[in-house]
Amino acid sequence: YWVLSQHTPMGLLERAHSYKDKVAKGLSSHHGLFSYPVLMAADILLYNAQVVPVGKDQIQHVEIARDIAIKFNNEHGDIFTLPEAKIDENVATVPGTNGEKMSKSYGNTIDIFADAKTLKKQISSIVTDGTPLEEPKQWQNCNVYNIAKLFLDESGQRDLQARYERGGEGHGHFKAYLNELVWDYFKEAREKFEHYQNNPDEVAKILDLGAKKAQNIAHETIKKVREAVGIYR
Repeated sequence: YWVLSQHTPMGLLERAHSYKDKVAKGLSSHHGLFSYPVLMAADILLYNAQVVPVGKDQIQHVEIARDIAIKFNNEHGDIFTLPEAKIDENVATVPGTNGEKMSKSYGNTIDIFADAKTLKKQISSIVTDGTPLEEPKQWQNCNVYNIAKLFLDESGQRDLQARYERGGEGHGHFKAYLNELVWDYFKEAREKFEHYQNNPDEVAKILDLGAKKAQNIAHETIKKVREAVGIYR
């Protein structure tokens, strides 16, 4: 992270959308927030990542990592692999309960490991319009629909769209339906989560195994980087 910082122009970080957006939303401006793309670049480049799966809002971070790698390689030789971003267009941006990008920073998340009561409360808080129950409703810009469609195939999406267009159901009905979708979809994940919560030693073994695999790759990369910049001990 420190080595890459020496090869990162200030202007590159000042143009980062994530930094500007968060500051605009009232988050305090500090070095950790400003230099986060360099930390992300370190995580990517240290392990020679060729493809990085990201959402739309993270594409620029991969581009920044690539720019830093190119600058470093131009000065010290071809050490870093140049990463490419991979985006699944179906889930490129996951909407939150208020329609903005889902983020803990914005307090608009739905907790996939929440208990039934908490999950229902979070989904009930999704912002919707005041269209009367009996009238047809627009699904295109509905926050409930835009989250629900992430769990549905094309047939399921069409069925839900038809329910919106028929009228006779309120947003409360659609929130209840979404609650069922989320609860059922993450059933297996919740069970695994509970298992690992109750077996921390098993988690530690898995983390240790992963760390050893990662360290083998990282050791070779950092050795090349240190030699390239003149750090020998």
